[in-house]
Amino acid sequence: MASGLKTSTLELLKRFNRAFPQFYEQFVSSEIQLQNLRLAYRLYKTRRAVIELKPEGSKSALHFAYRNQSFLLSDIFGVLAAYGLTIHGLSLYGQIRPPMLVFIKLLVSRGSKALTEKTAENVCRAIREALGGRFEVEEMLAVEFNLDTGLEQVQTEFYVDPVFHLPALVIEADNQPGLFYKVMYAIWQEDLLVVNANLLVWRGRTRLILYLLGPNESLIPEYLGHKIAEGVRQRLLDK
Repeated sequence: MASGLKTSTLELLKRFNRAFPQFYEQFVSSEIQLQNLRLAYRLYKTRRAVIELKPEGSKSALHFAYRNQSFLLSDIFGVLAAYGLTIHGLSLYGQIRPPMLVFIKLLVSRGSKALTEKTAENVCRAIREALGGRFEVEEMLAVEFNLDTGLEQVQTEFYVDPVFHLPALVIEADNQPGLFYKVMYAIWQEDLLVVNANLLVWRGRTRLILYLLGPNESLIPEYLGHKIAEGVRQRLLDK
């Protein structure tokens, strides 16, 4: 826990952290815990999603915070794909108890450079419009990609993580246009809620580990998890 904080802030942080999975307080840095608390306070004050894109070295960092819902990632990654952005890093921390908030940081670039101020403004506006149902992600993506084309060399695996005590879905596929959007769209179709995510891009392959809750924010039994893993795989392979 962060040192040097007021006792009242520490108590608030402890209460805030109880809504996350067990591993959150142990494995997530105090800096990120405090950052997420501040984002949650902004959400509480403004009652609207926090969406920010700022330069971070040679890339741009997208910070997002809102009430977690199964369609969120599909909309966010759809907008990023529509703007031709490359995703370099992903961190996601979702609560498993009310108010079920999710905090996301994405490192992105365009043409191997950080986004211009104008492009960043447009991306943030498009994400907000998508969440409000006023920006048709699929229609814009259809101009750039054939959404009916399946992914290549897809592997999926389900297991219950013994450390995090959460159902986990591993998705691995060759790097290709629209990959993240298609994965998150498949997750939405299965009505799954992502509460933590790890990303590895290596030698032309992308590996995602998604920690999940099932429909109605429930835990997923192992027998059902294997069916979900195969269902997601088929959705991604379908042509």
